[in-house]
Amino acid sequence: MRRILLIDDDRLQFRLTEQMFRSFYGEQFALDWSSTYEDGLPKLLSGGYAACLLDYQLGPRDGLKLIAEAIAADCATPIIFLTAETSANVDTAAMRAGALDYLVKGEITPGSLERSLRYALQLSDTLKQLKLLATRDELTGLINRREFDRVLAEETERALRFKRPLALVMCDLDYFKSVNDTHGHPAGDAVLKAAAGVLLAGVRTIDRVARVGGEEFAILLMETDRADALIAAERMVATMRAKKISLPDGKIASVTLSAGVSVFPLQGNDAASLVKSADEALYMAKRAGRDRVVPA
Repeated sequence: MRRILLIDDDRLQFRLTEQMFRSFYGEQFALDWSSTYEDGLPKLLSGGYAACLLDYQLGPRDGLKLIAEAIAADCATPIIFLTAETSANVDTAAMRAGALDYLVKGEITPGSLERSLRYALQLSDTLKQLKLLATRDELTGLINRREFDRVLAEETERALRFKRPLALVMCDLDYFKSVNDTHGHPAGDAVLKAAAGVLLAGVRTIDRVARVGGEEFAILLMETDRADALIAAERMVATMRAKKISLPDGKIASVTLSAGVSVFPLQGNDAASLVKSADEALYMAKRAGRDRVVPA
């Protein structure tokens, strides 16, 4: 049973909402209650709720500020705004702040509340799918170039601010064109998927792996110095070398990987410098015979 969070300083509103939930004809939900801004925001940010019903007035604070804080913290939980006011200004402010729907307390019925929840949940799912399409490579499921550039910019700023190491690995499948030419594009797709699996298996959950070009990948290793970055890159290159890939035509292929490694702040203190250095090292790996790691 999916859980809904109500953030409202009125206990009576909680009881009324509980009663309305019991009258729903479709999906049944469990309702949790927070009576204060301070208690409600951490619960909302926990990610444990399918949706949130949020009151406009929370003692001396208001729900619009809570929405702003939640959005700033990348909260993806759909929010339905509740208020006793009928002003169109409140309606507009709530939607602009990030709420997906708006209900006037004195006009809420079990039917209108159920419809609002269903609408918010469906819209939230749609928005998540659109975001996924916008940030993910369709073939491999890795983050795409645009999303990787965004993450890299954020992480280099964070590394600079906190004076922490950060490593970037740019890698490229060797002679990938010959796979497509010899076995066809479905075989090339199988190789790309296999390479994505190898790279994902070689990193931690805090790291990021992206497909940034046709057969080119980028790996961002958080809190990683030069020595550990080279070890990780060598391990992934070795794993790719040993990988036997089943192709759609039943044949088995082996494909190697070349990689270049750059590290913050040795190769620069911004995203562009790290990418340039890693790309140059990758080019050197290709010229040196491929199937290897070269540090910047």
